[in-house]
Amino acid sequence: MPSIRRRPLPGVRATELAIAVPQVVAHRLTRLATAGPWPGARDRREFHRMGSEKVAAFHESWTAMWLQAWRAPMQFGMSLMGWWWWPARIAEHGLKPVHRRAVANAKRLARERLRG
Repeated sequence: MPSIRRRPLPGVRATELAIAVPQVVAHRLTRLATAGPWPGARDRREFHRMGSEKVAAFHESWTAMWLQAWRAPMQFGMSLMGWWWWPARIAEHGLKPVHRRAVANAKRLARERLRG
């Protein structure tokens, strides 16, 4: 039987983000502290990734929120009862890229920690 792919509720997504972000921050701060003044190639790649993914997530978030804000008036016109969901949908679209990266980083960094 095929599985039905449902998007998580905004509260679930926010909770996952609240768990993943401190894990990633703790791992990366520890890595920065242990790398010393001359980090190796692996550390330099991770440090570069830290900055570049934040810029990409920021742009994706704002683009997603802008598109949702652009669509919202049209959706509002279709449903007069749906106006109170408009800000929640904008925020949900803005959190998607950040959530995706933070959860993926937490999983990836946890695997790295297990490998040693």
